[in-house]
Amino acid sequence: METNYDLIIVGGGPAGLSAAIYAGRAKLKTLIIEKDEWGGQVNKTYEVANYPGIRGGKGPHMMEEMRKQAQDFKVHFMHAEVIKTQLDSDMKVILTDKGELKAYALIIATGASPRKLGFKGEFEFTGRGVAYCSTCDGQLFEGLEVFVIGAGFAAAEEAIFLTKYAKKVMVIAREPEFTCAKSIADKVLAHPKVEVMFNTELTEVGGDELLNYAHFINNQTQERFMYKANETDGTFGVFVFVGYAPQSGLFKDVLETDEYGYLKTNEHMKTRISGVYVAGDLRPKQLRQIVTAVADGAIAATSAEKYISSLKEKLGIVTEEVEGNQVQVNGANHSNAIEKISKRRSQLLTDALCEQIKEILKRVEKQVTLITIVDEQNQKSIELRDLLLDLAELGEKIECKVYARGENSEVEQAIQADKYPIVALLNEKGQYSGVKFHGVPGGHELNSFILALYNLGGQGQAITSEQLEVIKTLDKPTNIKICVSLSCHLCPDVVVSAQRIAIENEYVEAEMIDLANFKAIKDEYKIMSVPAIIINDEKVYFGAKKLDEILSLLKD
Repeated sequence: METNYDLIIVGGGPAGLSAAIYAGRAKLKTLIIEKDEWGGQVNKTYEVANYPGIRGGKGPHMMEEMRKQAQDFKVHFMHAEVIKTQLDSDMKVILTDKGELKAYALIIATGASPRKLGFKGEFEFTGRGVAYCSTCDGQLFEGLEVFVIGAGFAAAEEAIFLTKYAKKVMVIAREPEFTCAKSIADKVLAHPKVEVMFNTELTEVGGDELLNYAHFINNQTQERFMYKANETDGTFGVFVFVGYAPQSGLFKDVLETDEYGYLKTNEHMKTRISGVYVAGDLRPKQLRQIVTAVADGAIAATSAEKYISSLKEKLGIVTEEVEGNQVQVNGANHSNAIEKISKRRSQLLTDALCEQIKEILKRVEKQVTLITIVDEQNQKSIELRDLLLDLAELGEKIECKVYARGENSEVEQAIQADKYPIVALLNEKGQYSGVKFHGVPGGHELNSFILALYNLGGQGQAITSEQLEVIKTLDKPTNIKICVSLSCHLCPDVVVSAQRIAIENEYVEAEMIDLANFKAIKDEYKIMSVPAIIINDEKVYFGAKKLDEILSLLKD
């Protein structure tokens, strides 16, 4: 992995991607780092109606096109988390969980994350009915009533999105009217499945294991009222969309912030430190939209290019031509060359995706065997079989063995085949590795599946000696179920971390479970948000967890 760059961009949302496009086009050797998914908050936006020139655009598609555009300009990509920075010299040092990097200039575009509202019961019922991401969790509320808290663009848009699943959506707005564009507000008000209550605030939620009541107050009349879930549903949902908090914690002691924690810049996106810039929702501004984030990124990259050129001239450094068109995804380099893959069985794979996977699977040095037991009565089981057969053809060290349900009881017992669809990974000795997927790993989970192959049969993602030592101390049979939805951008990292533990310890089993296929598990463990971790079929934990955090849960 290369470690020295002209420019490093932290954050892969629209501001970061825009900066990458402009920097790459200026022929700067550029790396963009993102700890979650490319596109940031926009990937949770079902429809983008106000971006000039894009009519009816879908957020994830727009961000994927921006990523590809940056890729066309030879920008390097890395999935990593920035842990620490040293910004007081000409070379900026960025320490990540994947290693140390250096650059002449840094653009910070880490954006913002959803704010908590602070009503009674919010923390206790997060994952049990209180949620913050409709694309991640909306499907879990199929046929239920849901509340959407907020009056801005996000609340209005997500209310419309949730009508795909909920039988009724009730918008609770403390304001006397929507604060978003009138066009989207009118759309919400006119929707037959949506009811809007203005001048109203949520004060408390509660219940037994799931939500079954909520308290509200009219902030004009002071009238209080309570909502109770009907007996048939048993529960309901609360989706909170009340703005975002800046992700500035890593830099707030180094750079100047305003009273709300936003990083201050001038009109050129410059901070008080030479060579350090801020773009997007992280800086104080009147309007936080994709179009303003993109503008910030372009300005920041242009300013950085001038600074880098001046600095190199002062230091007597000759600029080298950026070579190749290499992209780094989760630690694996691959080119943009497209080789047509014919006769695919699975519709989940495209030519470009197959080429990327092939490059990653070249790093699998030891034999990995995929065992799938096919239930012919289960359509997802058939879809999984087709995907696995296609993937096996992309890697020389990948083999797929297919058995019909009941055909080989010895194999079924060895991999503990108790849910369908199922695929289990066997190591080079033909032994069950403890890694299973119950579901078709499409969407974000295709990434975790490919990483499972690499972690089992290749060098694997780096873990520290301290982490490995803790993993080896686990000496009791342990089962970890990671419940996901394929649209959740936080889930894959949890899946990968849990399965990394299983690969390194024979006592641990880690299985991904797509909740869309297993309603009984969702109902039994009262899961209303993902990712959710179930340990030994007893304790349930919600939210994104890193490897160290999962280890802490296993040691409790």
